[in-house]
Amino acid sequence: MHEITTEAELRELLGEPTPPALAKERDRLHELDRAWLAASPFCLVATSGTDGSCDVSPKGDPPGFTLVLDDRTIALPERAGNRRADGYRNVLANPHVGLVYVLPGRGDTLRINGRAQLTRDPDLLDRMVVRGHRPLLALVVEVEQVFSHCAKAFLRSELWDPATWNPDAVPSRARIAHRLERRGERLEDVERYYGEQYAAGLYPAS
Repeated sequence: MHEITTEAELRELLGEPTPPALAKERDRLHELDRAWLAASPFCLVATSGTDGSCDVSPKGDPPGFTLVLDDRTIALPERAGNRRADGYRNVLANPHVGLVYVLPGRGDTLRINGRAQLTRDPDLLDRMVVRGHRPLLALVVEVEQVFSHCAKAFLRSELWDPATWNPDAVPSRARIAHRLERRGERLEDVERYYGEQYAAGLYPAS
């Protein structure tokens, strides 16, 4: 392998960032960032443990699920999940997080980096009720860095072009789970679990 081991080597290959690429970085939310958060139903939350192990967790809810508390603070609710809490355990040890917010159909994305903490503040959680479901906790992020990513990755991948979609290229989620995680269960039971009742249980009453 022709491994790259120094920043000098990296810069020799990639070059220096352009002035606009450097100038776009901000340390607080602009009104356009607030508008993006109000419209976004999905983000990815990246964390790292003290040992360097990483986690990227998808978070999704109706548009506007991320609350803007002020121009330097946002909060995300935690909904029902698999309870592994990999990212949250990382936050307890290392508060640095990176978030990428997506708008369906848009190639550009919003990046927010900052320091996070977990809270169960009742007043905050009461503001995050969706379909009768109140989250058990929230991730509060102190914004340190904000900027937009251009659309090149989405354009190259043709992610939003339905003509490129092929959801049957790999087995269904139920079949993957049956093969890797639920080998002792009947396939029909796993398929039933990931069927209509799966979507119906997204917002259980708390």
